[in-house]
Order: sequence, then C-alpha cells, then structure tokens
Amino acid sequence: MSATTPDPAATPPPGYSATKDAQLKRLRRIEGQVRGIARMVENDVYCIDVLTQVSAATRALQAVSVGLLEEHIAHCVVTAARESDEAAAAKVGEVTTAVTRLLRS
Repeated sequence: MSATTPDPAATPPPGYSATKDAQLKRLRRIEGQVRGIARMVENDVYCIDVLTQVSAATRALQAVSVGLLEEHIAHCVVTAARESDEAAAAKVGEVTTAVTRLLRS
C-alpha cells in the first residue's frame, strides 16, 4: 500500500453499505433522466419543458444526498462518537461541511 492509498482492511465500510443497491438504482434512474434531458436539448424541446426536467433531476439528486447524509450520521458519526470525543467532533465537522456544500448547490 502506498501512503496515499488507504488499506481496505483498515477502512470501515461506508454508511450506505446496507442500501448500496437501492442507491445505485436511484442513481441509474437519475442518469436516465439526465440522458433524457440531453435528448430534449438535441431535439430543441421548449425551454420550460427542459427546465422542468432539470428541476426533477435536481430534486432526485438532492433526495440521494439527504439519504447518504442520514446514513453517514447514523453509521459513521455514531461509530466515531463511540470511539472518542475527538473522532466524533471530526465527523460532525465533516457533516457540517457537507451540509454547507449541499445548501450552496
């Protein structure tokens, strides 16, 4: 292992491990939505209709984000809190940064 590549055995599974298949299914559906939007643009579909589909895809991505955030808090933050106050504080900092990014998008 290099210094930049974490040891997979030492890295705990992500919080979404239990729902990975469902998350991938949602992301594939969103991917299809985005391809559909590209086809709409290629076919010169009315602007407002394209924007409506962009809004729907955006909401779908936001739903995935909220789900991942919930799973991160329930799994990763709780696990860190059981380890130590310092580990918990670091994870809370990560969550705060992630929520800030999501709110700006």
